[in-house]
Amino acid sequence: MNRMNPKVNFFFSKAEKWQEEFKKLRMIVLVCGLTEELKWGKPCYTFQENNIVLIHGFKEYCALLFFKGALLKDAKGILIQQTENVQAARQIRFTQVREIVQMKPILKAYIEEAIEVEKAGLKVDYKKTSEFIVPEEFQKKLDELPALRTAFDALTPGRQRAYILYFSAPKQSKTRESRVEKWLRPILNGKGLND
Repeated sequence: MNRMNPKVNFFFSKAEKWQEEFKKLRMIVLVCGLTEELKWGKPCYTFQENNIVLIHGFKEYCALLFFKGALLKDAKGILIQQTENVQAARQIRFTQVREIVQMKPILKAYIEEAIEVEKAGLKVDYKKTSEFIVPEEFQKKLDELPALRTAFDALTPGRQRAYILYFSAPKQSKTRESRVEKWLRPILNGKGLND
């Protein structure tokens, strides 16, 4: 079994919820020969420096997240796409230790398949930024302000997608307009949502 990384121990010790579930998931992942690291404040398991799985918890469940889960066969039909905008990652969710114990052989098989996907060099076919639907409220501003169009086109594809998704999220047009107005200046300054 691979060694536990002491830098990751704090995640498990500070967890207020899902502590037993996290420990059980950790043991299962470590016997699969992955390297344990701390990324984004979460236990992340890598193969030859490539991310394979991550352990994380939420209010209603804890999960084992497969970075390239969309490429797995999912023979048991247990992988969950967290939101409609998540393209590559998939989760297996748990609410109690018993579920993890019962699924141990299945989890190991999925992890081993994820390692094989990485060894094969398979890549997720991401949707291109141009394939995302630009909300009407933002498109109107892009058409009205050539400088905005130029600045937006100069952003990285990831920053463009983030804006499109953020502007598209609200159900009401008024809220979408408000978001667009608020973020005009940062776009003109070449900034992304998270810069």
